[in-house]
Amino acid sequence: MMEIHRADVVVIGAGVAGLRAVLALAPLRVVVVTKTRLGSGGSSPYAQGGIAAAIDRSDSPRLHADDTLAVGGGLNDAAVVELMTDHAPEEIERLLAAGTRFDRTAGGELALGREAGHARRRIVHAGGDATGSEMVRSLTAAVEGQPGVEILERFFAEELVVESGRVVGVVVDPGGGAPRLRLEASAVILATGGAGQLYRYTTNPPEATGDGLAMAARAGATLLDLEFVQFHPTALAAASDPLPLLTEALRGEGATLVDESGERFLTTIHPAAELAPRDVVARAIFEHRRAGHRVLLDCRRALGEGMAERFPTLYRSCRAAGFDPAREAVPVTPAAHYFMGGVMVDVRGRSSIPGLWACGEVSATGAHGANRLASNSLLEAVVFGGEAARDVLATIAGPGPGPRTAPAAAAPIASPGGAPWIDPQPTHPRRGSPPPGLPGATRRTGAWIDASPTEPRRRLRELMWERVGLIRHRAGLERALAEIDRLERELEDRPGELRNLLAAGRWVATAALQRRESRGSHLRSDHPQTDDSLERHLPLYPQPAGSAASRRAAVRAASASSG
Repeated sequence: MMEIHRADVVVIGAGVAGLRAVLALAPLRVVVVTKTRLGSGGSSPYAQGGIAAAIDRSDSPRLHADDTLAVGGGLNDAAVVELMTDHAPEEIERLLAAGTRFDRTAGGELALGREAGHARRRIVHAGGDATGSEMVRSLTAAVEGQPGVEILERFFAEELVVESGRVVGVVVDPGGGAPRLRLEASAVILATGGAGQLYRYTTNPPEATGDGLAMAARAGATLLDLEFVQFHPTALAAASDPLPLLTEALRGEGATLVDESGERFLTTIHPAAELAPRDVVARAIFEHRRAGHRVLLDCRRALGEGMAERFPTLYRSCRAAGFDPAREAVPVTPAAHYFMGGVMVDVRGRSSIPGLWACGEVSATGAHGANRLASNSLLEAVVFGGEAARDVLATIAGPGPGPRTAPAAAAPIASPGGAPWIDPQPTHPRRGSPPPGLPGATRRTGAWIDASPTEPRRRLRELMWERVGLIRHRAGLERALAEIDRLERELEDRPGELRNLLAAGRWVATAALQRRESRGSHLRSDHPQTDDSLERHLPLYPQPAGSAASRRAAVRAASASSG
């Protein structure tokens, strides 16, 4: 018989978005489910570029919002972008108060970098190129000190529990042959990250397998913008998986992209050259490589011997792969990096199914539109992780703090040692609140290891790269869907990551087939122009339970709509 555990809230995922949500949920009883060791898994620790915030005197949230909208292909939600950029400085202050060690100038001010698409220097870094890792470190330490939190690490969230049209919990697998657990809660927050492992070339770790997206789809949640997959222009072309990311900050500091003849080919493609929007740079590199050229990132003049100190993580990755970026130009390739789409949510993080919230890369807030502005991903994670938590608090406890619509009134930020992550609480008691004086979070470690067969996973990743990658067309997308359907039949009802990757791949291909135009990161070679009539979202409506018949019906419907 399945063991049943109860809590107020279950948070699935422990990257930046999930950790931020947990810290804002005090004093509720929260269970955190993560399929890796707490603080060591997911894409957040891999985030090199930084977190964007308008904190310089020459900058403003309005300018930050303008830059975000300029690259979003007309599909950003302006109100969501305004909220995100308005609250960026506040979230930086909260991170600092929680002990995040951001880089500073010799004068003690936060050091600000510039990346593609930004008109100002507004990128806050930590450790040069270890921003995500440092944020996860500080947030993890804060969560571990939080009473009323139970951490289930190396547990796999397998399926959402839906009763009478409402999400009421999740079934988790501890691995190692142990019985599954049913976690029941008043609210479930998905913070499971993206699905970068769908692609042969990716900067995402092995655990980025679209678990939250697939679970939400099987529960019948509306999906949005899945056709918009961001391929980072500059991953190191090395024999590794994932590929080491060569952060955009390098180009912000003056590194150039050249081919084997030393030509800066991007200068003829876009006036901003190496600092053009990511989709432009990625496709230019992809096409140049496809034409038989090598593409290399040359950091020698811009950074030279200073690379090892300025970008230590990147430098070590290059050296491990046999390259010395201080003395030679290094080969690069585009690689799957970030999903702009996901589970459709509103500004409060609410999905289309009662009881289910989502934040971070698994969600589609409308902040990124068709093409994410560099370094807005960590920002979206902390802002909307907090917004989802605030709405859960209000939903569970009754009238209380709702989502923010404007910056908080000027007030001193909690100093280190205070409680910067806990929003002001209503005075009435909350159901399930732990009594004062409890120790910090408790931890239970499972033994879950994915058992997905490697050959089908490899076939899927090759298929997605070739047919649903940087350049798409109808015939290739239809072939991809047919192959995915065949793989699903071969592996029917197999639990684990491969099942979720197949589901995520099917919905990404379906969305790409549905959008008959080129916009942002989505390029259809059979529809190369942007269609003004399609400057709108094209949601997908999975059938609950995700039967094979409903999957094939969705594919046929998308194919028919593609003309």
